[in-house]
Amino acid sequence: MDAATDPTLPMREKAAAYPGVDEGTSCTQSSFKTGKKAFLFVGEQGGRFKAMFKLDASRGQAEKLAAAEPRNFQVGSGPWVTARFSAEEPMPKKLWEKWLDESYALSRD
Repeated sequence: MDAATDPTLPMREKAAAYPGVDEGTSCTQSSFKTGKKAFLFVGEQGGRFKAMFKLDASRGQAEKLAAAEPRNFQVGSGPWVTARFSAEEPMPKKLWEKWLDESYALSRD
């Protein structure tokens, strides 16, 4: 699949390019870890794509998005935030890049 049909491809490429990252699978999703700590899960579910990020500083932003677009964003009780999107309406690049950088940094601590 290319980026036109799989909007998670650029996320996967960026995640894999961080230092010390191992890529694997968890259930039916791709997982990205540094050390033993996961920082990104991506995959396809129910005809849509999803990405899960570990957030702290951006959690407030994620909560606002979840309130405005509950079909597309979910915030759990822990640090994980889930974004759901399609190839036709992918997650905005600036947003996923910010969240991915933060998620990776949190997993390095």
